[in-house]
Order: sequence, then structure tokens, then C-alpha cells
Amino acid sequence: MPNHNGNHRTPYISGYGLRKHFKLGGQVVRALDGVDVEIPKGQFLAIMGPSGSGKSTLLYVMGGLDRPTGGEVSVGNKYLHSMNADELARFRRESIGFIFQQFHLVPTLTALENVALPGVFAGIPREVREKRARQLLNTLGMGERLDHKPSQLSGGQQQRVAIARALFNNPPIIMGDEPTGALDSKTGQTVMNLLRWLATRQGKTVIIVTHDAGVASYADRLLHLKDGRIVDDIPAAQQEIEDLHVTR
Repeated sequence: MPNHNGNHRTPYISGYGLRKHFKLGGQVVRALDGVDVEIPKGQFLAIMGPSGSGKSTLLYVMGGLDRPTGGEVSVGNKYLHSMNADELARFRRESIGFIFQQFHLVPTLTALENVALPGVFAGIPREVREKRARQLLNTLGMGERLDHKPSQLSGGQQQRVAIARALFNNPPIIMGDEPTGALDSKTGQTVMNLLRWLATRQGKTVIIVTHDAGVASYADRLLHLKDGRIVDDIPAAQQEIEDLHVTR
């Protein structure tokens, strides 16, 4: 298959001939209409495009949250399109940390309990999972907010809790759908510096969907979608990579 990432690094995430078609009001909507993409390990990729271009659909298909109508998706040596529901759920739990625009925190749980929640489903003992959750929150500058519930946190603090939860299982891949869409510009910069740091310092493969060119400029590479197809695939404008400085 051709290499579409502008370099010769071995692809880690691959999608070939991806299609996602569905009927809406008697019309066939082609959310994805023959997408080929290869993403090397450790790359920070931003996906842009107008509303309805298929960018979120592509993210969900690559992350195993949605199944394509046609085509193949592989991550490492795992073929998502041939997995059953249980296998996909296990793959997502072990391989991907999802960050969404709406933080999806449990309102009755503290920051510590929200971050430790994936450990409950994985059967990790309480003491072990809370220790890991505490370490992640400390790293993100949230060490003084462990016992605060979401309603007691700012938007930026809630997003940091959501990111810590996404990192709980130490996934090799981080995916974000408009991860700064609900944040003010300063907090958005903090989140993007963190994602940039995860790619650069920890070797995470980071894929985000965004409508904001400023957000996309943190990435190594930009995919532009229109009408379910890739119309541009270019290196993003490079900003100076900062070490992680998170304010409380």
C-alpha cells in the first residue's frame, strides 16, 4: 500500500479503502468515501475539515468506536474490522485513551475516583488504582484537587481530570474529538501543550479532530477532509515544543 504520511516510517495505524455510508432521509450519506491513511508510531496528527466532512467518523473508525461500511483498519498487528464487539472493547481499553469535548466525568465521583474508574473495570485493587490516579493528577498539577467533584472544578481542571483518566491504562494511543472545544484559549493552550508533551516526551501516538488551525499547529501533520475524502495531507506548522508546565 502507498505511504500517505510524507515519510518512510513504518505505519502503526493503517486504514485502507475506508468507507462509511448510511441512509438519511432517503439519501445515501458518504461520511467516508475511500480513505487511505497511514500513521507512524509517535506521530501527532490533526484532522480538520468542514462540518460533515467525515473527520470525527474517521477518528471513531480508527479507534474502534465505529465500524466502517468497507475497508480495513489495523493497529500494530491487530485488525479492527475483523474483531467482534468484545474484542473491540478489550482493544479500546488496552490501547486507546479517548478525550472528548464534553468531559464525561461522573458527577458524583471525586477527581481521584473519576481517574481511577478504568481500574475498577480492569479489576485492579483499590489501593493500586488510587495510587496511579494520584500520580497522574499530581503530574497534571491537580494534586490539590483530588477530593473535588466535577462541579467544584473549572473547565480546564475537568479536562485535565479527563486526560488523566484517558492515560490511566497507559495507552499507546491518545484520541481527542475537539478536546479544546469547550475551553477558553489559555486553558486550551495548556491542554495542547500537554498533548504535544505526551507525543514528544512519552512517544504516544496522538490523533485529534479540530476546527481550529491554532490547535492543529501543535501537530506534526495535518489531514484535511472534505466530503469524506482526504484532500490535503501536509506537515503542520511547527511550534516550539515546550516542556510540561501546568498551572493549578
